[in-house]
Amino acid sequence: MTRLRILLADDHPVVLAGIRALVEGEPDMQVVAAAVNGAEAIRLADLQCPDVAVLDMSMPDVNGAEVADRIGRRCQQCRIVMLTVHDDRAYVRRLLEVGVAGYVLKRSAPAELVRAIRTAAGGGLYLDPAIAALAVGRAAPRSLPSAAAEVADLTERETAVLRLTAAGHGNKAIALALGIAVKTVEAHKANGMDRLGFHSRVELVRYAASRGWLEPL
Repeated sequence: MTRLRILLADDHPVVLAGIRALVEGEPDMQVVAAAVNGAEAIRLADLQCPDVAVLDMSMPDVNGAEVADRIGRRCQQCRIVMLTVHDDRAYVRRLLEVGVAGYVLKRSAPAELVRAIRTAAGGGLYLDPAIAALAVGRAAPRSLPSAAAEVADLTERETAVLRLTAAGHGNKAIALALGIAVKTVEAHKANGMDRLGFHSRVELVRYAASRGWLEPL
């Protein structure tokens, strides 16, 4: 069995040890690196290019959102899962904007983290049930087009690009998956967002959740 290669980062040694024990207890996962701060997490991600990075949000040197953004830019096949104590809307929205694929609260059951890792690795987006409503809660009716409008306005390729974008994939990864150029991905994304009247990834994620797009392809 090919195991998922996991990078962990948390500045609390006891927490880090607990997460490591949890992950290594899963037969389909292995911890390839563990960091105690954000800078070390970025360095180790460059060296290991893991399948999934599980990051603490509140690290003292480089915060989790910045670490997630840097790792996502430098190792685009790596999917990011944030493990945090923060459950307010601002944190959720910020992390969705930088493209994280999972958001799990530290107070949740350990099974939530394992589920988030597998969902992220499979191409989906996992939000802890305790905070999911903050990101994909009911939107104003005029901000979400009807299913009929979606079918009429979005091409099949625009739909594919937007679905992959909502799930946290970068332009290069989408281009590789669909067999098209990065510039073509950018054009489809811009056209699709324009047709739907969206201006941010948060709006797209909310819509994707309402359409059932966030399950792995």
